[in-house]
Amino acid sequence: MILFLFLSHLAVGIVFTLVFVSREAGVKFFRFNAGLAAILLAVAFALRPPETSSTDIGRLAVLALVVAEAAILVYWATVGRALAAVRPIIAGTAVAGGLVALVAQGINQASGLPAQAMTVASFLSSAALLGGACTAMILGHWYLVIPSLQVKHLQSIVKVHIASMIVRVVVVAAAVFMAIVTWQPGLGPSFRGYILSVSGIFFWQRVLFGLVGPALLSYLTWETAKIRSTQSATGILYVDFFTVVVGEVLAKYLLLATRVAV
Repeated sequence: MILFLFLSHLAVGIVFTLVFVSREAGVKFFRFNAGLAAILLAVAFALRPPETSSTDIGRLAVLALVVAEAAILVYWATVGRALAAVRPIIAGTAVAGGLVALVAQGINQASGLPAQAMTVASFLSSAALLGGACTAMILGHWYLVIPSLQVKHLQSIVKVHIASMIVRVVVVAAAVFMAIVTWQPGLGPSFRGYILSVSGIFFWQRVLFGLVGPALLSYLTWETAKIRSTQSATGILYVDFFTVVVGEVLAKYLLLATRVAV
């Protein structure tokens, strides 16, 4: 379940963030990212546990992912070749399918309206953070493919990444606050007790690697991009993406272990 959620969120996040990249990045850039998203979703489906389809909302999430996968494949097969007039519709279908899938997954993973709303917000912000980090890293590398590409495009996607980082921090802080203040005796172990116990090391690793690390690294990337040092910015983005991946995998584990959408 952890890998299924992580891979599907990364794939959907890539599709989300491609909307913010200029066409000047070239056909091959969009084809590469669309192909990567399609592969990640295919692997996610291969790892999908049976319980994801045990409820109506779970089946809706899977169906929405199937629609997103089909749209991504059509986009990958036609970008730069044909169907230019309807390509925005194809991309929009992939984005819409991804959105529906994340919302349905969030509802399916929690019980009660407050917890479901927080889990949906967590999944959406997780996909945005993962997609922003991955797309920024690949776009930074693309300056080796197209040396004449203007640096403003990297600066723009780094801004998107920083914005998604801020949203993710706010969502995690809200989830932790809600878990602590709404706990009552008799409702099982408290989240406060969990994070202060030995087992809480996973939470603190999630905070360090998944929030503090990317926040610092995304800022360093922005400062580096401002001085037009694309190679240095790309190197930082590789490390940034790694920390985001570690943090989001731990976030999925903590969700399943504690039912708190951090």
